Amino acid sequence: MLSALLGMHDSLALAERSIDFHRDHLTRALDPERQIGPQEVSHLLDGTRRLAEAVAVREAQATSVTAVLQSLARVPAPTPPTSSPPAPAPPLVPPSPARSR
Repeated sequence: MLSALLGMHDSLALAERSIDFHRDHLTRALDPERQIGPQEVSHLLDGTRRLAEAVAVREAQATSVTAVLQSLARVPAPTPPTSSPPAPAPPLVPPSPARSR
């Protein structure tokens, strides 16, 4: 379980880095002083698509990690039944003496 959680953590961290990278790339590409030509538009669309994919991966990983962590919560101990105590066993009948022939 720990290995799976660590793997999910790595995937989540990778998605976060990817989001940061693509967001920064789009911010630089959309600089107000920069001209946007037809060729840059395709790069902007590609960067936007990659950013959306990274966000979707992060959300899926976060949902999975949350579900796993919630499943690890402790379950309260069951309460003992409140029924009446068991009836005492019937008394043993003493063995009758053996009959001789």
